[in-house]
Amino acid sequence: MAARGHVQDPNDRRLRPIYDYLDNGNNKMAIQQADKLLKKHKDLHCAKVLKAIGLQRTAKQDEAFTLAQEVAVLEPTDDNSLQALTILYREMHRPELVTKLYEAAVRKVPTSEEYHSHLFMAYARVGEYKKMQQAGMALYKIVPKNPYYFWSVMSLVMQAISAQDEKLSQTMFLPLAERMVEKMVKEEKIEAEAEVQLYFMILERLGKYVEALEVVQGPLGEKLTSELQSRENKCMMLYRRLERWAECNALSCKLLLKNPDDWQFYLLYFDSLFHLIDQSWTPPQEGTHSAEGEVHSSISQALSFMEDRIATEEAKESKHLRGPYLARLELIRRLRERSCPEAQQLGEPLELMFQFFVKYGDKPCCITDLKIFLDLLKPDQHVQFINRLMEAVPLGAPGEDGVAFPGDTRALQRHLCVTQLSRSLGQQHALNTQGKLGLIKELKAHYRHGLQFGKSCLKTELQFSDMYCLMAAHVYIDLWLETGELNMLWQSLGLLEEGLSHSSSNAQLKLLLLLLYCRLGAFEPVVDLYSSLDAKHVQHDTIGYLLTRYAESLGQFAAASQSCNFSLRFFHSNQKDTSEYVIQAYKYGAFEKIPEFIAFRNRLDHSLHFAQVRTERMLLDLFLEADISSPLEESVKLMSLCPEEDDILWDSLRDNRDLTVLVSWNPKDRQLNEEHKQRSLEEDTLWLRLRSLTLRLIGCISALTHHTSRNSEKTTENGVAAKPSSLRSLLSQLENTLNQATQFTEKQLQYPFVGPVPSRLAQALSSGCCQCQLSSLQLPLHLQELEAAGLDESTALQTQISNLFKSLAVQLQDMLEKCKGDPLEVKDSQSTTQHFLLENLVYFVETVCIVLWVSNYCGSVLRPLKSSLQKKKKKKKEASTVTPPVLSAYQEFNSSLQSLLNQALEHIKSQEISLTALKLGALSLEGQTQSEAEETFTKTAMDKVQSSYLRSLQEIGELLKKRADTLKSLKI
Repeated sequence: MAARGHVQDPNDRRLRPIYDYLDNGNNKMAIQQADKLLKKHKDLHCAKVLKAIGLQRTAKQDEAFTLAQEVAVLEPTDDNSLQALTILYREMHRPELVTKLYEAAVRKVPTSEEYHSHLFMAYARVGEYKKMQQAGMALYKIVPKNPYYFWSVMSLVMQAISAQDEKLSQTMFLPLAERMVEKMVKEEKIEAEAEVQLYFMILERLGKYVEALEVVQGPLGEKLTSELQSRENKCMMLYRRLERWAECNALSCKLLLKNPDDWQFYLLYFDSLFHLIDQSWTPPQEGTHSAEGEVHSSISQALSFMEDRIATEEAKESKHLRGPYLARLELIRRLRERSCPEAQQLGEPLELMFQFFVKYGDKPCCITDLKIFLDLLKPDQHVQFINRLMEAVPLGAPGEDGVAFPGDTRALQRHLCVTQLSRSLGQQHALNTQGKLGLIKELKAHYRHGLQFGKSCLKTELQFSDMYCLMAAHVYIDLWLETGELNMLWQSLGLLEEGLSHSSSNAQLKLLLLLLYCRLGAFEPVVDLYSSLDAKHVQHDTIGYLLTRYAESLGQFAAASQSCNFSLRFFHSNQKDTSEYVIQAYKYGAFEKIPEFIAFRNRLDHSLHFAQVRTERMLLDLFLEADISSPLEESVKLMSLCPEEDDILWDSLRDNRDLTVLVSWNPKDRQLNEEHKQRSLEEDTLWLRLRSLTLRLIGCISALTHHTSRNSEKTTENGVAAKPSSLRSLLSQLENTLNQATQFTEKQLQYPFVGPVPSRLAQALSSGCCQCQLSSLQLPLHLQELEAAGLDESTALQTQISNLFKSLAVQLQDMLEKCKGDPLEVKDSQSTTQHFLLENLVYFVETVCIVLWVSNYCGSVLRPLKSSLQKKKKKKKEASTVTPPVLSAYQEFNSSLQSLLNQALEHIKSQEISLTALKLGALSLEGQTQSEAEETFTKTAMDKVQSSYLRSLQEIGELLKKRADTLKSLKI
């Protein structure tokens, strides 16, 4: 809460108990204490605000806001009241009100440094850059301190960055910021590194790279000391921008002599070298080659330079650096790309990589270092290369099963490295089924043998041999994808479960398990797995898609709500947290970080995953609650859903998914490529469009129903209130998007197994739900026409609507037929899963929900029409009149819907019974014998899948039962 130092003010002493109660979370006692104090001291404004904080924290927002406003209108200037109001407004997510508070305080006490400073920070929270600039200058005039002046300069830079018009940034904001800094430079008032950094940032954004270089190399550059080689890095960046390759080359040479392991400088050295060669650059006759010293402009110089670096490393007795050896391979690659014969002078890549392995094979980094240079090997060298490496692996004598094991962890790491490289070269993929089964047996033997080296490891540490386990699981997956035998997948799951029992912190084991369970349609075990990953901060965006993609589609609605909440909580807190980071950056002069924080916030605000989760969460809430616990209109109102407005910025969507989070040693032709990423983004965006349009159309139905129920038996003065034009427009967009989606799925692009997870698009289309939902959502348009025309003048229209009702009933019946079958089945000791049946059931339930809302709207239109028809009958005293076809069609539709839901409920019940009776443990897993321990882990995995399927069926059944109950009330 507020700072409470040693002060004489008696009010502080009176308020202290309330602060303590609030700090301890005892909000009710804080409210009571505040009430007591206010009885004695009515003018103690801070007590009133502290009471409001207590009310806010006990979910009495309206009372809290009223109390706060009572104090705010008095424009208080005491610290306690201002700080308490600031805390309250922040908790209410109303930072804009804090600015008004301090604007008033500054008006009343215009010379207060503290209030001016608070006002600046309040503007920073809401991103009012223009007002920040003014507040910074006002503060500098009162207290002429450098930081305040540069706050104002930075606010100008932020105006330039956030301006929509790039021309305005380059011609007004940035030049003004530059002049303000130049004034301080001329007056020699630059004091801190942050001020030089800001000057550099302004010049860089203006494209004044020469001037920026002068600043870095001049006396101001001496202040750049907080980062290692800060000046050199900035010079290097500017040389690249200015394409001054000679200086770039010379500087990278100098830096590599100081730090021969810095990879970025090797890349800059090679880039600049080949640019100079392409430009036929020659050194001047006299004087130095460049401002940075000697320049290498020929391949022979580069070869000599590389040999010197390696000779220096070879001369060392210990701690050899990897950089020079890898740089030699990089130079070979670049020379080969240019077909330069000099590449041979550096040596044969196979031999060089072998030497590298001899030096570093016992380090975990060896595999990642060598993997990127495997393309230097010719295809016919692959077997030779692996055999050569195996010779350098110290293994013991082969045991009874013919497998030779390493004697220590260093030998284990070498063997593991060769095994990983073998897979990366495609040797494992080339094996036949028996070969792969033999390989799995060997990998499992190595894995279990390696566990002895990790007996003393802590629970949080990984086992040395975990990668053997993971690779064996990958080979099982290869076999499953090739043969389609589910037994391979069961054994893979069992092996991963075993691995996790020995290494409970291994994220890769958890991620692969999570993916496999989801692919099998079992979501229940995934919740705990994801939770144990302990995803932090931005990981909710980068890997959260693994969880949210499957939650609802597999019928685990409670878990789906929870997983959406996980993600949404992060996205919402990010918006608040980033403001605090920005404020801290201003306080401590870390100006270059401010645009980064803002860009980070924007990247998350425009995240594709954020838009997906937000949309799915709203749809899920409607499917679970609307017209069960509260009417659809209320649910839509609570969500602040406006059908006319599309709140997704489609052009700014960012794909922040980490599609390479799962480790993979696949050869290049089986790896994730740019086309996969692009197609996955396109697919996910299409699915999001479909869901977003569906959500907005449900909002339209809600508005129509609300309007009709309010105006029953009356014609409205302004026609239909729910804007039929927006309904028609949304339906047209949905139809177009459906056509695009159908065309997209016809291409049937397959992603690598450890690549992007396929969206729900293809399954949704094949289940028939999208077309059925579109058909049902078109009904309200026809009902609006019927409402306008009346029953007497609309025979053709009534026939059309009647046919639509019949067609809809047929489509729903077809959807239900696609749900029939056993999601998990055992025949002749072999199991098969059809988890798509669970997805189809979910789509069926979602469609039923939408159809019921549409049907409810239809009833709200037809009810008054039927009522007025009966009144006419009474007046004319007609004994019997033919029932208008639309009324009888509606009643028939409702009864067929009731019958359909009963069928679905019976089907789900029978599925639950057969699934409960299933004995998965009795399966014989052909292919290889399993030990007792292996069988236990495999059976555990099977039980988890079976339990998850049951849970899904129960949750789907419960929701469908509730919907069947609401259907009974739909009568006219």
